[in-house]
Amino acid sequence: MSIIRVFLVCAVITTLVGCATTKIKPNYTSTDLELLRIGGDKPGDMEPRINNMGSYCLQVIEKWKADGETPDNQKIWTKDTFRKAVPCP
Repeated sequence: MSIIRVFLVCAVITTLVGCATTKIKPNYTSTDLELLRIGGDKPGDMEPRINNMGSYCLQVIEKWKADGETPDNQKIWTKDTFRKAVPCP
């Protein structure tokens, strides 16, 4: 019985050590660079714009913010978009 117990403990330790040493390199990509950027300086914020939607107008404000870092200490930049219905000019 003790041989089976020793074998099971060795199997569990081997499995844990094998899984713990595997490291996956992170891959941060975006197909749309207007929503997410990795590294570098903060992208420039756009001036607020007003879009005529027919029966009303929409004010759109876009701002970039730092949203954490990658494991290799590069900043992750994400864009927030704020929309508000406004009277047409």
